[in-house]
Amino acid sequence: MTPGRYRHFKGGEYEVVLVAKDVETEEPVVVYQALYGERGHWMRSLADFTAHVSRDGYEGPRFVRLD
Repeated sequence: MTPGRYRHFKGGEYEVVLVAKDVETEEPVVVYQALYGERGHWMRSLADFTAHVSRDGYEGPRFVRLD
């Protein structure tokens, strides 16, 4: 996982800022910023960020790298 632009399977674009560790579990987490609206920052486990999704007729990665 490297910083850069990603598209969520629902269509929003995000900038991955960094990969960090959860303070309690030391699980890797991804910190990313929306590139639309209020440009909020979000955090998701690395496993969840890179997971395969099967929802609403879509089959594929949750996020796809754009650059």
